[in-house]
Amino acid sequence: MNISKIVVAAALVAAAGSALADAAYPPEVPFVSSKTRAEVVAELQQASDQGSLNYAASAYPVLQPVASTKTRAEVKAELKTDPVVANRDLDELRDNVGH
Repeated sequence: MNISKIVVAAALVAAAGSALADAAYPPEVPFVSSKTRAEVVAELQQASDQGSLNYAASAYPVLQPVASTKTRAEVKAELKTDPVVANRDLDELRDNVGH
């Protein structure tokens, strides 16, 4: 008797769950922009010129470009003298960067 009640309850829960899963939430409505990319960029530039952007200037620091003082040949020569790297092919090192 108890097993039949559990089976019936499980069947009702499953039926209710599948009935609720019919519609996607939130409804999938494709977004269509009313402005072009150029218009958005122009608005951002105008707001920046007027000083009305809502962000702290320190939150987005300007990074200075880094110029290397070494040539490629100098870097390869350093790698060949490094005992950890000396026994490996430089192409193998290049291929495995980040792995």
